[in-house]
Amino acid sequence: MSIKITMPALSPTMETGNLAKWLVKEGDSVRSGDVIAEIETDKATMEVEAADEGVVAKLVVPAGSDNVKVNSLIAVLAEEGEDAAQVAKNALAENGSAAVPAPQQQQAGGSALPVLAGQNSAAAGEQNPVSAAKTAGIFASPLARRLAAQAGLNLTAITGSGPRGRIIQRDVEAAKRAGGAAAAAGAAAGSAPAPAADESAILAVFRPEDYKIVPHQPIRKVIARRLVESKQHIPHFYVTADCNLDALLKLRSDLNMAAPVIKKEEGSAPAYRLSVNDMIIKAVAVALKRVPDANVSWLDSGMIRHKHSDIGVAVAIPDGLITPIIRQAEEKSLSAISAEMKDLIKRAKQMKLKPEEYQGGTSSVSNMGMFGVKDFAAIINPPQATIFAIGAGEKRATVKDGAVVIADIMSVTLSADHRAVDGALAAELVQCFKNIIENPLALLI
Repeated sequence: MSIKITMPALSPTMETGNLAKWLVKEGDSVRSGDVIAEIETDKATMEVEAADEGVVAKLVVPAGSDNVKVNSLIAVLAEEGEDAAQVAKNALAENGSAAVPAPQQQQAGGSALPVLAGQNSAAAGEQNPVSAAKTAGIFASPLARRLAAQAGLNLTAITGSGPRGRIIQRDVEAAKRAGGAAAAAGAAAGSAPAPAADESAILAVFRPEDYKIVPHQPIRKVIARRLVESKQHIPHFYVTADCNLDALLKLRSDLNMAAPVIKKEEGSAPAYRLSVNDMIIKAVAVALKRVPDANVSWLDSGMIRHKHSDIGVAVAIPDGLITPIIRQAEEKSLSAISAEMKDLIKRAKQMKLKPEEYQGGTSSVSNMGMFGVKDFAAIINPPQATIFAIGAGEKRATVKDGAVVIADIMSVTLSADHRAVDGALAAELVQCFKNIIENPLALLI
């Protein structure tokens, strides 16, 4: 009996994924555990392993297909003794009838899928390849994708005329002649929360020749949705304090100078190199341990009180942001946090993080000090109740023992969920963080 391979759910919230690359081809033999494909989610690129052995009879979804629904068929294996060609034929017949949905009917108060100029009503009333693309990936040739990107066209608004509705060069050219940019805007509006009229009104104030529409990447859509949900449902409030960094900077310098040298094939290097951010992560973790009432998450049914400080750290990646998590940071040494953070940042930029490495967390750190930002307020990352926004350390005039002196000062702003953390508790947490930063030997205990 043939073995069906479906789009896996790589995280609890995953609904679709992009089939980035096939690592096998039709006719190849695979064994259980062999890596056969790379799947892009909104946050990472994951490898998919074969669960059974067999011969690749058919790659149903081409490499490069976007928005492939979880549990939809992507490939079929023929078992020993089966005719691979017949298995492939059966898979195409099955998938062809199941993958194309019924035509979308106009709803009361709504609108049907956009129809490109020049497309007759009979074609629009048939099973729509655009709908199929939305549910089983956008089927387009590499050339068509490149031409569409150059023209600023949204592939979801283009009807494919190739085999099985595949979008090919002539489809893109037809869309360009038919005013495809406007159609693409209409398609984007049809799938976005805002009404299409809003987007039309925005586009109306610009000349068509002065802009192009660049489709959102999956990660950007997820970020937008989560930020809107956070600001809509979480009552944010903010507490800011200034921290004197002089003692922390001296301790960091002393610890880095004392780092043992390790000999490697490419030469010698210190065992660790601490950053200010490494010390801030530890300071947040220790502060949450000392103020446990703030190390919580809100549920309507009750309060989650966390036993450990799992600290997410905002990392900029292409097209978005991700927050890999240092688990149980309050128990780890500064050198361990530094090494783990370097690894997480490297893999985050390569989109290679596992879901458990960026989901959850009890609080977060967002540091824009390296960009010269003095202070800012960050948006809480649910289900967390707090996030620390770290500004740049800079020389400022301050008063010490009744005299004006120059010191390195850093502003920190805590964003807190007022349902879970009251004002006095937030102030206590920020004051605790400030004390640890200004008396950093606490980071070594």
